[in-house]
Amino acid sequence: WGEIEEKRYRVNLGLVMRGVMERVRFADPKVAKDELDREVERRLGPKTEEDLKPVDKKAAKKKNKDANKDAKKDAAAAAAAAAPSADAKDDAAAVEAEPEDPFEGIPSTLVARRLDSMVNSKALEEKQKEMSGGRIVTRFPPEPNGYLHVGHAKAMFMDFGYARKTNGYCVLRFDDTNPEKEKQEYIDTIIDVVHWLGHKPEKITYSSDYFEELYELAVELIKRGKAYICEQKGDEISKGREHKQDSPWRNRSVEENLKLFADMRKGLFDEGAVTLRMKIDMQSDNPCMRDPIAYRIKYSEHPRSGDKWCIYPSYDYTHCLVDSLEWVTHSLCTLEFEIRRDSYYWLIAALDLYRPYVWEFARLTLERTIVSKRKLLQLVEEKHVRGWDDPRMPTLVGMRRRGYTPMAINRFCAEIGVSRADNVIGMHKLEHAVRSDLDATAPRAFCVLNPLKVTITNFDESNVHEFEVQKHPKDVSLGSHNILLTPTVYIDQTDFRLEDEKGYYGLAPGKTAMLRHAYPISVTDVICNDAGDPIELKVTYDPAKSSKPKGVLHWVSGAPHSATAEIRIYKPLFKSEDPSALSKEAWLNDLDPESETVVVGARVGGFAAKAKPGDTFQFERVGYFCCDLDTNEERLVFNQVVSLRDTYAKK
Repeated sequence: WGEIEEKRYRVNLGLVMRGVMERVRFADPKVAKDELDREVERRLGPKTEEDLKPVDKKAAKKKNKDANKDAKKDAAAAAAAAAPSADAKDDAAAVEAEPEDPFEGIPSTLVARRLDSMVNSKALEEKQKEMSGGRIVTRFPPEPNGYLHVGHAKAMFMDFGYARKTNGYCVLRFDDTNPEKEKQEYIDTIIDVVHWLGHKPEKITYSSDYFEELYELAVELIKRGKAYICEQKGDEISKGREHKQDSPWRNRSVEENLKLFADMRKGLFDEGAVTLRMKIDMQSDNPCMRDPIAYRIKYSEHPRSGDKWCIYPSYDYTHCLVDSLEWVTHSLCTLEFEIRRDSYYWLIAALDLYRPYVWEFARLTLERTIVSKRKLLQLVEEKHVRGWDDPRMPTLVGMRRRGYTPMAINRFCAEIGVSRADNVIGMHKLEHAVRSDLDATAPRAFCVLNPLKVTITNFDESNVHEFEVQKHPKDVSLGSHNILLTPTVYIDQTDFRLEDEKGYYGLAPGKTAMLRHAYPISVTDVICNDAGDPIELKVTYDPAKSSKPKGVLHWVSGAPHSATAEIRIYKPLFKSEDPSALSKEAWLNDLDPESETVVVGARVGGFAAKAKPGDTFQFERVGYFCCDLDTNEERLVFNQVVSLRDTYAKK
């Protein structure tokens, strides 16, 4: 209040409001803002003539500049006074710094469209605090009908991150209300990738856990005259909602609706013959309020409940009620669900249940990528890709197989920020996050994509030419490895030219270049095939290092100290920036046939030749690579994770 009383009505109340909401996170932001405005006016009184005067921007700028100078002087003095001794500095250097928390950037204050129906009674607020221990509660509610993709990574970042930032907890809840599309395979994989990304659910629940309660709530809704059994077919319901026309069965009696709903549960109707619809407002401008379906008949076995049920609740009915039953305080979702907030709160209010706070954020749309589960499934079933975990796929299992790390994905989500404006995120931002993480953690190794045999004609086999090399130039904790110079080595074909030219530092006839970490070599003879292409170089080496050539080449030893490998080089799966915007007929034609290039016959040297699936390296001068799941005792396969430098134009 000291700053407010000093600056009066010129103080930035937005910053003050942010602090208020961090302390009273359960409060309605509009109510809190009105209360803050009243308290400011009570303390300061009405605005005076001085308050209404226009601000002298030059004077204010000078005042701020002087204040900043004083602050810097004070900070420098404080730093000098608090400077540690030499011993203390050594001790501090020995302590590893805590990594920056990527979840810190998640906003503390979440403001969304206000509805009267979203306000909880005092009794409901107190009950929620009792049930949650007064903590923030969020949930991540995936449908187990496919594999999670990069868009879900952002949703998890928000759901788990907001709970973590506020000292709350997050529930992993499966929205399993569509039995014919759900599989245990999807459930198991979702749990796996949630933990892989570093998220720790407080508990794992299923909407099916609440099927009995949801049924009883539907009965109660009917008793309150707010739901009815409709005999219209699906297309008739859609047409009626489009033209704001009531169902002929909208005004059935409560007694008849209760009987018919019980008959639905008993399996006395054919699938699609009847539905239970919420009785909201068929004249609403919001189509989600025009009597949405609450229950439908499905004679499909459920992955968890088996054949116990033949009626299943819809998403519009289930989602909000289970949020309430689990005492969720903050229901975070993407902006396409904003239109549903009216029906969300209508249903909870109609049953006098606790109302979570709903906040919508922009979904993640990544350049040259699609995230539609239906389209991803089509890519898999029609074998346009290897499977759900193809490294080109935006699925999290695909990104993991490619070599993306959990830290990089979470950092990417942090760097793109959280907003309510839809936009397409450039691929270079994702690759930057991956590259930054791997640059700090990936051990260095040598790989030659297109090997050219090099025979050292003056090789001295009486001496062992072995060199100890750090696995990472900036992290000695990763250790070192030895590389062995052998009579035959391999360099990349791009590092030799039959004709030398100015500015070229590779090898050419009669020219010298340095084998990295080893000795200079000079070309004495070139052996070519019938087409005139070089297939072997004869060279001499200079163990005394009497020359210091500018060119430095990466290389690998001959067998058995190197191994043949298959290298898969990747580009985005689609050619256009936003393939999701293409028509149903056009999107498959947008697939890039060059999205994967397979290099057979590459050679990998040193410890990388013994890589196991999941091991990641920086192949010097080539890029970052991850050992693929297809690797076995007879075959070594690497996926390109990301190039050494940004290959996309900055957007």
